[in-house]
Amino acid sequence: MKDLSIKKLYYSISEVSKITDIEQYVLRYWETEFEQLGPQKNRAGNRIYTNKDIQLILYIKELLREKKYTIEGAKKILSENSPGRPVQPATTSKQKTSEVSEIEEEYKKPSLKDDLEEIKNILEFIVSKL
Repeated sequence: MKDLSIKKLYYSISEVSKITDIEQYVLRYWETEFEQLGPQKNRAGNRIYTNKDIQLILYIKELLREKKYTIEGAKKILSENSPGRPVQPATTSKQKTSEVSEIEEEYKKPSLKDDLEEIKNILEFIVSKL
């Protein structure tokens, strides 16, 4: 499903949903949680996603679903990797490896409780839109 062979400038939310295999309501929810994810809207008010937006969505998906970060942990990773962030002083690769390991351990989902909390947040968001 992740076939981007037909290059377009903009994609609708339904196209992005199919490409990324993420439900539309989850994409809308992620917009409220991740400030980096903010697709433009066309004149009709429909979301229009760029290839850059799709790559960001796939990265968020990887952090949340494959690497098991919490939303807060993923936010921290994204904010640390944002292009406008000041450059940190040079550290050795050994220091970087240990720092990354510490961050990953700190923000991994340790239990079912975190999964249920994320589901609760999504449901509250959906209810608020009704």
